[in-house]
Amino acid sequence: IQLYVFYASLLLSLTLEYVMSVATINEPRRPPMLSPKQVAVQAERLAQAVPHLAAAYTQALSRWLGDPVLRLVGRPIITECYRSPERQNELYARGRTAPGLIVTYKRGGESKHNLSPTPALDVAFLLADGSVSWSGLLLSKFARLMKAADARVVWGGDWPRFKDRPHFEVLTAQKGGPGRG
Repeated sequence: IQLYVFYASLLLSLTLEYVMSVATINEPRRPPMLSPKQVAVQAERLAQAVPHLAAAYTQALSRWLGDPVLRLVGRPIITECYRSPERQNELYARGRTAPGLIVTYKRGGESKHNLSPTPALDVAFLLADGSVSWSGLLLSKFARLMKAADARVVWGGDWPRFKDRPHFEVLTAQKGGPGRG
């Protein structure tokens, strides 16, 4: 009888573990949500972009959020759009005269981020736990949606030397003549 009780309790324990693991696996995952303040910040940043870049981002975001798998992975967010020359110089100093890794090769006034409205924006992903990710894999998937939305979109991850994966821009005639960024 003792052996029977032991096996019955073991079986019950294993069954409960299994049910709990299945319940955890089958719980509906929720996509990352923006707070009202974050929504306002995103709208403000998007308004800084040239219209066709803003439209491409909006279409790519809509397609991302419409995909049942992608929307659970993370939510694309604009981390920077317009950037003052002073902010550009701060970023240029990183890895040179300030701690950190090099994040740009453009000084203040040289970046497309310094134009207003700006033909450039940087993207990251808000994850379900509230953290932010600059995953190359997620950015490459989002880049496909951005380029499909507008053929003028150039992704920094496609550049031959410095891979600036969070960066998206549209070609402008302002630098280098027509059709050149």
